[in-house]
Amino acid sequence: MDTKYRQPDLGVAEASDYASEPPETPNITAGSQHLHRKLGGKEVQLFAVGGAIGTSLFVQAGAMLPKAGPAGLLIGFLAYTPIILAVNQCFAEMVCYLPIPSPFIRLAGHWVDDALSFAMGWNFFFTMALGIPYEIVAINILLTYWTDRVPVAAVVVIMLVLYTLLNVFTVRFFGVSEFYLSFFKIFLIVGLLLYTFITMVGGNPRHDVYGFRYWRDPGAFVSYIEPGSVGRFCGVLACMVQASFTMVGPEYISMAAAEAARPRRVMRKAYAAYPWRLVTFFVLGVLSMGILIPYNDPTLAATLEGSGHESGTGAASPYVISMNHFNIRVLPDIVNALIMTSVFSAGNNLVFSAARTLHGMALEGRAPSLFARCNRNGLPYNAVGASLAFCLLGFLQVSNNSATVLNWLVGIIVASYLLNYVGTCITYLHFYAALRRQGISRDTLPYKGVLQPYAGWFALVGTIVMTLIIGFEIFLDGQWDVQTFFLDYTMVGFFVVAFGFWKVVKRTRYVWPGTADLGLGGLKKEIDEYEAGVVVPVGRGVARVWDGLFE
Repeated sequence: MDTKYRQPDLGVAEASDYASEPPETPNITAGSQHLHRKLGGKEVQLFAVGGAIGTSLFVQAGAMLPKAGPAGLLIGFLAYTPIILAVNQCFAEMVCYLPIPSPFIRLAGHWVDDALSFAMGWNFFFTMALGIPYEIVAINILLTYWTDRVPVAAVVVIMLVLYTLLNVFTVRFFGVSEFYLSFFKIFLIVGLLLYTFITMVGGNPRHDVYGFRYWRDPGAFVSYIEPGSVGRFCGVLACMVQASFTMVGPEYISMAAAEAARPRRVMRKAYAAYPWRLVTFFVLGVLSMGILIPYNDPTLAATLEGSGHESGTGAASPYVISMNHFNIRVLPDIVNALIMTSVFSAGNNLVFSAARTLHGMALEGRAPSLFARCNRNGLPYNAVGASLAFCLLGFLQVSNNSATVLNWLVGIIVASYLLNYVGTCITYLHFYAALRRQGISRDTLPYKGVLQPYAGWFALVGTIVMTLIIGFEIFLDGQWDVQTFFLDYTMVGFFVVAFGFWKVVKRTRYVWPGTADLGLGGLKKEIDEYEAGVVVPVGRGVARVWDGLFE
């Protein structure tokens, strides 16, 4: 058999994917013998954590304190929480119903318009691919906490080599490595939350019971750009924009759908667990930042401005700043090291997701056919190579300040997440309409979301509004900046152009609400048969308790 277009070991393979040439019109019908699912509930859930938690939570979110104050930061994240929770409901129903490779991208093509799938696919690929150098830049920044003698070029090369090694083996090896890397993230964030609670009640070297002192002095809010209440509102709005970049995750869960050994069971548990992970990791995380240091902390200001001894380093994390204020030894080094493993894990996750997205698009004719090629082990080597090539953008640090490059990448990426959420919400509403018109009860779904379709409409409106306001600062008096405008809205323009291009070139057909093929040409039946035939292993002793936490 020619392995040129062989399906990788990541999920459902179309029968036509095994042909010597990729199909012009993809046949999505799959035999259950082609379902190569390898990851369990623990790996899938930690895979989602690995993609969602990184630099933006441990360092970047702290940069919002001087703009909004501790209360403004918390309110901004809380205000965005209902939107992302509603988005999660849309992902969960569709992905659990059809757990296929790149589900939210492919389902958009089958249930709405192939042009939407094309735009979402390339947008998601660039989101993941541009996130890789973002994490490499962050690694270099964190490394300078100890020394600035390591050349930037050396850091980029080392990261490129490590990511290559972790992504050229089977998905099972990737799953195991990501499992342990993501477990370190959970250990870190739980440890930092405990550190916050213990020190605020007096468990610190000074025995200082500081509690919410910094909410009173210098204050809970900051006026950003404009004075008074308008400025405080702008501060909260800036934190909502930051939250849209920080509070992610549903798409990472979906990317592991094709790898899950028991996809519907595992996906259902993963999506059901997302809300409490959201509160624990993100909301309590930013609450802790506002408790640990005041918004006008001189060390934080120096690191953000690049004028301090440790400017732009891991010392910009409010947690590390707090530990240094208490003259706690060793612990800041441990925290910085664990943050580095967190950032490294996020980059590794991005390489995997970018490669699989590009490969999936190639299989359906939305990307050059060379990216559909796999080796005998099912590795889409060309897609992996293209994704790894984005590591080279890390060399931009050689001629520019690391913080500047980081801001460039954040500016480009932030709208991309929201755009795919918009596309997913539109797809869900078509899915809901098809269920209703075709007489399929939602009570029969593997996962039934709450408050639907109202949650879907709320998520759609919320994500559209957030996409439009991501660069709101530049539209205020005296704040216009051409570079910032293009950084904030480049991906919005790209999304529209990509949709229009594919619509015109391929003359794609819009699927009217209610008329979608919910069986996807027999694929749902194949997955049903696969699920029915899977034997659920039962662990013993500690293993049984451990598995129960995730599955």
